Amino acid sequence: MALPTDSTTRSGIRKLSNGESVIPASTRADGSVRKEIRVKPGYKPPEDVEVYKNRTAEAWKNRGKGGVPGAAAADGEDLPLAPHKAAAAAAKNAKRREARKKAAADAAGKADGAEPAAADGGKVADEPAAEKTAEADPEAEKAKEARKLAKKLRQARELKDKKEQGDSLLPEQFAKVIKINELIRQLDNLGFDTEGEKKEQVEEKAVDDEAAG
Repeated sequence: MALPTDSTTRSGIRKLSNGESVIPASTRADGSVRKEIRVKPGYKPPEDVEVYKNRTAEAWKNRGKGGVPGAAAADGEDLPLAPHKAAAAAAKNAKRREARKKAAADAAGKADGAEPAAADGGKVADEPAAEKTAEADPEAEKAKEARKLAKKLRQARELKDKKEQGDSLLPEQFAKVIKINELIRQLDNLGFDTEGEKKEQVEEKAVDDEAAG
């Protein structure tokens, strides 16, 4: 009959042939020696406790990781994708290529310093005409602003007339009424009258009317 031999567990505990368990002596990094330690009977460290595994659950958890049974890819060769995945990947790659081409074309256009062509295929407007348009813009903006202020002024005066006739106004309507003088001041600063007409033109018209009379 063969005698039992010593064995070492996963945690490093050695089971002796006489049934006792010990942690073997070991040497530290500085050369000192750790003494052998006797383990109490029945003690089992966590490393030596066997964990129960459900084979069905493990198989379900690892499904798809091993590929198709019996199919092995050659060294350095990827397994083919499923048809729907291959189509999606091809579409994605096509979009990326288009984006790269467009970016390259834009970069080339900027590098060449190309000027935008007119919508009707003609030449871009010359510099003097562009400067003339730029000079006229401030006046156009003033006229636009004056029309807005004149409209607000008319509305405020209409509300004021209603109030004087005994009608009650809402808070926001009353707020418009009290801004009448402010609107007149803003129009005056822009050089327009309360009707939104430029003062110079109004004066010229009055002179012409007087001369005609």
